[in-house]
Amino acid sequence: MKVIDHITQANDTLVSFEILPPLKGKNISSLYQNIDPLMEFKPAYINVTYHRSEHIFKKKLDGTFEKVEIRKRPGTVGICAAIMNHYKIDAVPHLICGGFTRRETEDALIDLNFLGIDNVLVLRGDATKSESSFEPEPEGHKYAIDLLRQVKDLNHGIYLEEDIRDGFKTKFCIGVAGYPEKHFEAPNLQSDMDYLKLKVEAGADYIVTQMFFDNSKYFSFVQQCRDAGITVPIIPGLKPITNKKQLNVISRIFHVDFPPELSNEILRCKTDEDCEIVGTEWLIAQSRELKNAGAPVLHYYTLGKPKVIYNTVKAVF
Repeated sequence: MKVIDHITQANDTLVSFEILPPLKGKNISSLYQNIDPLMEFKPAYINVTYHRSEHIFKKKLDGTFEKVEIRKRPGTVGICAAIMNHYKIDAVPHLICGGFTRRETEDALIDLNFLGIDNVLVLRGDATKSESSFEPEPEGHKYAIDLLRQVKDLNHGIYLEEDIRDGFKTKFCIGVAGYPEKHFEAPNLQSDMDYLKLKVEAGADYIVTQMFFDNSKYFSFVQQCRDAGITVPIIPGLKPITNKKQLNVISRIFHVDFPPELSNEILRCKTDEDCEIVGTEWLIAQSRELKNAGAPVLHYYTLGKPKVIYNTVKAVF
């Protein structure tokens, strides 16, 4: 079932979760252990992130270095299929520009279609650690909107091979990312909004936001979208804070602000356990306000913190 259908058929706010594939060498059972408790809340769907390959230089016996490609968290497509089979709920794989050529993207979409997966979240993806800015693969997509257009083409039966006539039409529901506090590469919020509108006009069915910790940022973002003529559902993305280090890491990597009330409380904590209590209470308050305001879905970035998410959702739903 498509994400947009879950939303339009719901009478109340839904809940969904986002998970990371396990590190290479780990069994999928470790993933199930994190998901199992959350199934009590009957999530509408589960997102599975995709992680591109990285290059490292490995020292050889002769003292020279060899450039080696590694992927630390493989298995996104397989995990989506396993989740759908194991839990009988929908899975939403992330689809990114980084690390894919257009032909590899088309093949991945065909695989997803054969597996009965009809949802994708289309993202550009981040630059690798060795890049100062994002660089696409040769013959790959540089922007999320171009990746989105390829998915829409396949939905219309248009394949890269021009000699394919009357190709099978896929039925992917497409989500895209929105940034209540602006994408860090955008020169201003208005230009970021303009790009988002272009993605919706190109065929995005819904928007899921980057994490935020001040609900007023989300409400303002939704209003700005509506004023710009964007009418698709806008799903808030929510993440728990569980230690002091996150205040710096999240601000630096994701360019997200923390309300002084939250950061001051976290800084006063003596232990990570105290931070987790504060972070959980804040997330509960956020969630209740968003639910009461009629948010279509509360989408939780679990990131290996199932207990915090469980306690939050238990208190809200």
